Amino acid sequence: MIALSLAEIATVVGGQTYDIPDPATMVTGPVVRDSREVAPGSLFVAFVGERADGHDYAADVVAAGAVAVFASRPVGVPAIVVDDVQAALGALARHVVKRLGATLVALTGSVGKTSSKDLLAQVLRRKAPTVFTPGSLNNEIGLPLTALSATDETRFLVLEMGARGIGHIRYLTELTPPRIGLVLNVGTAHIGEFGGREQIAIAKGELVEALPADGAAVLNADDPLVRAMASRTKARVILFGEADDADVRAENVRLTGTGQPSFTLHTPSGCSDVTLRLYGEHHVSNALAAAAVAHELGMSVEEIALALSEAGTLSRWRMEVTERPDGVTVVNDAYNANPESMRAALRALAAMGKGRRTWAVLGHMAELGDEGLAEHDAVGRLAVRLNVSKLVAVGGREASWLQLGAYNEGSWGEESVHVSDAQAAIDLLRSELRPGDVVLVKASRSVGLEKVATALLDDAAGSSEGQVSGR
Repeated sequence: MIALSLAEIATVVGGQTYDIPDPATMVTGPVVRDSREVAPGSLFVAFVGERADGHDYAADVVAAGAVAVFASRPVGVPAIVVDDVQAALGALARHVVKRLGATLVALTGSVGKTSSKDLLAQVLRRKAPTVFTPGSLNNEIGLPLTALSATDETRFLVLEMGARGIGHIRYLTELTPPRIGLVLNVGTAHIGEFGGREQIAIAKGELVEALPADGAAVLNADDPLVRAMASRTKARVILFGEADDADVRAENVRLTGTGQPSFTLHTPSGCSDVTLRLYGEHHVSNALAAAAVAHELGMSVEEIALALSEAGTLSRWRMEVTERPDGVTVVNDAYNANPESMRAALRALAAMGKGRRTWAVLGHMAELGDEGLAEHDAVGRLAVRLNVSKLVAVGGREASWLQLGAYNEGSWGEESVHVSDAQAAIDLLRSELRPGDVVLVKASRSVGLEKVATALLDDAAGSSEGQVSGR
């Protein structure tokens, strides 16, 4: 964080200082909520959670170097006490962002937010110091913590914004007002909570409504609900996509033999060829989104194309591709799942697995409401249409819907199986995998299917010959 005194922080957040010998003491380290992340000069934010109360760690974090604790009650060590810790954290982030000389870029969408954010960050940091959201910390706590990690040297601040209801993104933009707003798509993630795609579009569009007149709204030309957001902003509109009228677009899109996208990037200032290191054609849209923002911020098409071609995966369990010594390829995409991302992952599996046996180990997609049965059935059917060799549906009712969709599409039980949990899936794979197979693992985060990918890779690591343990 930019250096601030405890007295200034207390004034900004309307807090009272307790047990602070010198209010002029500066916070020079990071603002953290995890006691394990404390460093000299830190400010520790004490949240009360379901399993732990941050106030209980106050003495330990000060002993580890924190200069004070952000708290809702006195804790016997230097503290700034406020009525609402979350609101105070947001107020501090708002104050710091105003002081920064950085350009703030915010992005949202139903699918691809984290992958697009990671691509954009890797492109922009070639131009200037860039701070960006780690992983998917895109809510009312993660977003201000990310903003507070910026320093005086930061020139670009890239913030991912998530929403589970109307008004959520509006609140986040009030904490960290963006100059550039990027909307990727409107899908069916959390449709059970929102009530429909139109409601999701209302929520996502709050980002472009918050932009200033001298800002830029970067919109997906290929998504009608996103394109329509142009009428909701006073900022200049930049379109990206494969549509002919997109300002930044892709042409001649194709996949390499290993399933990585290649295309010609067109911008208002020229064109250049891109071959991504990421897997799956769905990453073309993510790359175009990053390219559109980077072009708006003054990067040349050649710089953008090179940066995109060299960018890798920064966040865990998102199309992480690992090849075992025996030639089995494990694709760990188990961080989360919704119908759009599930379809994209299956298509990527099909492209990667040409000429090889493919396995789709899938679990339920959460928060689909009344659409749950139809969406799970459709994913099961798609697996069959894409000629996935074996669908392993993991879990309870929703997994049975996946398997039923595959069965009804024509697999007749030969290419699909329903197992109870991750361990059952692991046991099945250990007994049936052959060298050269490709395994995709994907489900909503609550299913914990990353255990399957981890077990398969641990098996290979523990075998001197790279054979699958238990065979």
